Amino acid sequence: ADIAVVDGRVAAVGPSRDAAIIEDLSGSCLLPGLMDAHVHLESSMVTPYEFARSVVPRGTTAVVADPHEVANVAGADGLRWMLEATEGLPLTVFIMAPSCVPATHLATAGAELTAADLEAVAGHPRVLGLAEVMNVPGVVYGDPGVHAKIEAFAGRPIDGHGPALSGDWLQAYVASGVGTDHETITPAEAVEKLELGMRVWLREGTGARNLRDLLPVLDPHTARRCGLCTDDRHPHDLLDDGHMDHLLRLAIDGGLDPVTAVQMATLNIAEAYGLSDRGAIAPGRRADLVVCNDLEHFRAERVYVAGEVVAEGGATSGEWAPPAIDDSPVRTPIVVAGDRVALRIPDPGGEVRVISLVRGQIVTEASTEKLAAREGELMADAGGGLLKLAVIERHRGTGNVGLGFLRGFGPVHGALASTVAHDHHNLIVAGGDDIAMHTAIDAVVTMGGGLVVAAGDEVLARLPLPYAGLISDRTLEETRAGLDEVTAAAHSIGCDHPDPMMALSFVALEVIPSLKLTDLGLVDVGRFEVVPLAVGGSDAPS
Repeated sequence: ADIAVVDGRVAAVGPSRDAAIIEDLSGSCLLPGLMDAHVHLESSMVTPYEFARSVVPRGTTAVVADPHEVANVAGADGLRWMLEATEGLPLTVFIMAPSCVPATHLATAGAELTAADLEAVAGHPRVLGLAEVMNVPGVVYGDPGVHAKIEAFAGRPIDGHGPALSGDWLQAYVASGVGTDHETITPAEAVEKLELGMRVWLREGTGARNLRDLLPVLDPHTARRCGLCTDDRHPHDLLDDGHMDHLLRLAIDGGLDPVTAVQMATLNIAEAYGLSDRGAIAPGRRADLVVCNDLEHFRAERVYVAGEVVAEGGATSGEWAPPAIDDSPVRTPIVVAGDRVALRIPDPGGEVRVISLVRGQIVTEASTEKLAAREGELMADAGGGLLKLAVIERHRGTGNVGLGFLRGFGPVHGALASTVAHDHHNLIVAGGDDIAMHTAIDAVVTMGGGLVVAAGDEVLARLPLPYAGLISDRTLEETRAGLDEVTAAAHSIGCDHPDPMMALSFVALEVIPSLKLTDLGLVDVGRFEVVPLAVGGSDAPS
């Protein structure tokens, strides 16, 4: 068909007609602009402008973003900064108001957003609803603060976060008004959520890759209630594989009908969030359009936003001026109480809890072990792959330090440290010896946030993240190069995890099963409480 575009919108679809400008796309496919159903822009480690510069040439013209990462550090100022930083880009960034700042009472975040704080931005034209409600127990047990936020967005989209959630708890969660879930891992989970009326987003990000596992759930009855999302996507994945175009290729390669795959990256998402002006090529819709040569091997050849060419041949086209914004609200200092963080862990005389990574997932496993001790102190075993782990409160100077042990990084003879620690984003460090851990901590504090790898008293690599300790002020390509240097340095000291910094960041996320560490101590996610390091002990480590 011929598509008539006037003033940035589709005016007609059908037979040819006279036009001031005619563009011949014969032999190509024309699709609606791709959409990401759920993403944290901060996980790209670059500014929204740099993120847009990467994904729009790949065919993404809109995303539904949850800025709870920067909000957990900078609060309402961080949320306002994100709205300003995404204004006027060729990429439409819709915002879901962060529901979990802090995520839970089991960690110390840099700020708190109440229902009143969220209502203050609810009228913004790009704020669609309430972002992922991670405090599932708060929903089920009727926590007044959690329900006040849900009620503030009644009748609007409310995103969920229910890994392994099922049965009566899932029933109560859905009954509260939560309508989507992107944390689904197994087909059985997806089926149960779909049966209860939820929409399920198939996620393929950097930290969690669930898309292929969930493809068997899709059929003509279920597919219209499903969509695609990335959640978190690091620089190397954006540059090497792409964004929503990568998810399309994965889904189609996995046997999904190409038209259904495109629908799950366009119309289904637009309908879920009430975006009646996009998601399809039809009269009255925005002329956000993607030209590709074929669907099975999808590559965006040209991208139109509001009828104007903004990218061609995989590169940006036309004027792409970065927005002039004040970055001071997100230049937050790293505040660590005292001159030297205490990392000593007394020997309790019995078995202790140990966190174990699960490759390719952001869930962890919990084990119990009898560890070696020296002079009454539990010791890491770098050669045996047992690392000491610390989460240090860095927002308020409380002096809180959570201590524990970690497996899954390999024989690390050194330390890795980061201010990216979901979702409270305190300073997290893992290492085979205290000297290297102190070196890494000091380097992160000195540069005002970021990623560090150290061996002994030497810093091997660092990537500054001056905006909230999460976001670089460099280009995506430069940030990726810095991240590659950090990853290479981590591998040089024995770490065998393919993406160590991403994995480390989720070890602190106390809403994902099963054992995590925050500045308040070890968190048993199933019990939703801080537990002692010692098995059978009564006091959490401090």
